[in-house]
Amino acid sequence: MKRETDYRWRLPELMAARGMHNSTDLAPSLRERGIDLSASQIYRLVTHRPERISLKMVSALCDIFSCGPEDLIIVTAADARRKKTATDANVVNLDKSIRPKRARVSRDGH
Repeated sequence: MKRETDYRWRLPELMAARGMHNSTDLAPSLRERGIDLSASQIYRLVTHRPERISLKMVSALCDIFSCGPEDLIIVTAADARRKKTATDANVVNLDKSIRPKRARVSRDGH
């Protein structure tokens, strides 16, 4: 069975717990740890779920918030669900079971 993995990015939650309500509040702490990002990069890091992130960044964020990687990123995994195909759905094969009836045209009164 295939497994589907996903993750939840918790940086905004950790920032809010520390009273950091703007992405610019994070810049000085990152610079102290040797990570120099532009304001737009920090904004994207905070507001979007990153697809790729360096371990140096993860370790800096963990140091800033005194947490472990498992507090910053929550991983979920579950068995992949089998996708339904047309044969699984309620599809009627017209060639085999239901045949259309011939229409009868009649005139009014006859």
